[in-house]
Amino acid sequence: MTETAAAGPRAPVRIDAWLWSVRLFKTRSAATAACRAGHITIDGDPVKASLKIGPLTRVHIRRPGHELILEVIHTYAKRVGPPVAQKAYRDHSPERVRPRDIGLPVRERGSGRPTKRERRQLEELRGH
Repeated sequence: MTETAAAGPRAPVRIDAWLWSVRLFKTRSAATAACRAGHITIDGDPVKASLKIGPLTRVHIRRPGHELILEVIHTYAKRVGPPVAQKAYRDHSPERVRPRDIGLPVRERGSGRPTKRERRQLEELRGH
């Protein structure tokens, strides 16, 4: 795809269209719903789907278990292929921490339901 995809790679574009075009969401309506739910922020403020963004904008995307911090390099309004999409932003996200990496206990598969005592111990470890 050429760099002239929908008004060029530097023209301001709606944030929901950009999120969809660089393949961070499967559909544009899913990107719009994430904006409405407050999962997309810029400078700590939730944004509306109609907000126009340009290069050098930092976008924070909250997903279950982690947060993506992306710096916009190119803006596209039309969906682009995966190789082009990866070059459209710079990822500044912290590394994901998985439960198995921090030493939380893992129950063996098929060991049955945890007892009340085991559940309390798990909750205490998780900080609930």
